[in-house]
Amino acid sequence: MRYYLAEHAALKCLESLSVYDIRRDELYEVDEDAFVWLQECATPEGGGPQNSEADFVEYCLSEGLLLYEKVNARRPVVIKSPVPSLRYLELQITDKCNLKCRHCYVGKPQNKEISIPDLKRLLDEFETMQGLRLMITGGEPLMHSDFDRFNKLLPGYAFRKILFTNGMLINEKILQSLGVDEIQFSVDGMEHGHDFLRGPGSFKRVIQAMKKALESGFKISAATMIHKENLNEFEEMKVLFNSLCISDWTVDAPTPAGSLKDDSSICVPPDIGGKFLGYGFGGGMHGSSEGYGCGLHLASVLANGDIAKCAFYSANPAGNIREGLTAVWSRVRPVSLRALKCYSVSCPVIEECRGGCRYRASVMDEANDFSSGNDSDGNACDFYKCCYYGIMKTGMKP
Repeated sequence: MRYYLAEHAALKCLESLSVYDIRRDELYEVDEDAFVWLQECATPEGGGPQNSEADFVEYCLSEGLLLYEKVNARRPVVIKSPVPSLRYLELQITDKCNLKCRHCYVGKPQNKEISIPDLKRLLDEFETMQGLRLMITGGEPLMHSDFDRFNKLLPGYAFRKILFTNGMLINEKILQSLGVDEIQFSVDGMEHGHDFLRGPGSFKRVIQAMKKALESGFKISAATMIHKENLNEFEEMKVLFNSLCISDWTVDAPTPAGSLKDDSSICVPPDIGGKFLGYGFGGGMHGSSEGYGCGLHLASVLANGDIAKCAFYSANPAGNIREGLTAVWSRVRPVSLRALKCYSVSCPVIEECRGGCRYRASVMDEANDFSSGNDSDGNACDFYKCCYYGIMKTGMKP
């Protein structure tokens, strides 16, 4: 009997040896013996049972990581990742957009986009760095002038591809050729709340696009911004998303960047908005590790080619794609929880909260005129998260 690694399973040499199920977005840690045997299973000849334990084999078969049939799949070279590993790459392929949302953190589009050769180099290097998730963003990514060529590159890579979209350009033709594993739609309320933020008629169109994506077999998720006009719509959204069987619902609070720098009137204070963070569910996008804040394994590539630790830090990039992803990633410094005010006051939920959004925390700290001695990352609290966890009962200005 021979065993073969499934096409959607990818071996990753991260901080620990792992096998990643791209289809289900699951990461499994394995020991060295198991990893060596799985490497055999990834060859055209497959792996034999003599080098494995029966329970482990049965588990891999039950999880769909192993098959009895030969698999014709490209297998990238597995080499040791940097430490910390770059697992999640937010790739802003263009800043062009077909909407003018009140809360857009990108701000006014500059008609920037990354060329196909540069995108190809980024994808190659991210795979070599043992990347797990590619988050394709904009602007509206479907407005990239050569999106079709970019899209054709995607299926060949051993990481999960997620398209972030407002849904306005999704149709049957695009869905038939789309080379991603998941589509995340921005849904910022029911009809009133969503249209208030994104424009009349946009809610009906995005819901129609979500249904079409489901009918085409895509896994879909949703992202929602808390704002003053959707506070009474979260229960309805919960029912709606459950009916659509979405896999992940990201709920976030406003961050003073882009359009919100000029007009924050849509924002709600942390003591009101914080409680709505609990509606979200799923794995999220910016995983971390013990002792570190949000974004330990995340980097963002902006439409002008700059690379920052997060898209909110676009004004302070660590470098540019011309230098190579690996070189720039080595300059991105992780946020230690020990450096945060939360740690100094022995916050009981610091490991669960991880300091919240570090950019929002530093900006809110400045807005509230606190003299906390911020460094470049800010050591202040993200008050939305504080209010969500019940650490702060009265809110601050958004």
